[in-house]
Amino acid sequence: QVQLVESGGGLVQPGGSLRLSCAASGSIFSINAMGWYRQAPGKQRELVAAVTSGGNTNYADSVKGRFTISRDNAKNTVYLQMNSLKPEDTAVYYCNADLRSNYDVTLSLDYWGQGTQVTVSS
Repeated sequence: QVQLVESGGGLVQPGGSLRLSCAASGSIFSINAMGWYRQAPGKQRELVAAVTSGGNTNYADSVKGRFTISRDNAKNTVYLQMNSLKPEDTAVYYCNADLRSNYDVTLSLDYWGQGTQVTVSS
């Protein structure tokens, strides 16, 4: 069994900052990419940022220069530092991991966290 547990969401004023964390646990053999997605009401889920096991990062244009993704491979944890938050950043943020479990090390699957609400409002 593999679980992704997120934390760090909440309510923040425009211009403020939040830091999201996501820890993967369970019978994990290896983790490839980890990332954050978000889904606002009435919209499709979109990629916010991703980081490979080697540290290469990718960001949505809308968050470049404001958000920073990082990961601690020893802890199987990915972080999203969000600065200069805007009302349009309001969404449920989901953690994603592309990983191989010990049950089948030949198969790479996507796992998702339960989501954490981020609300940017004055």
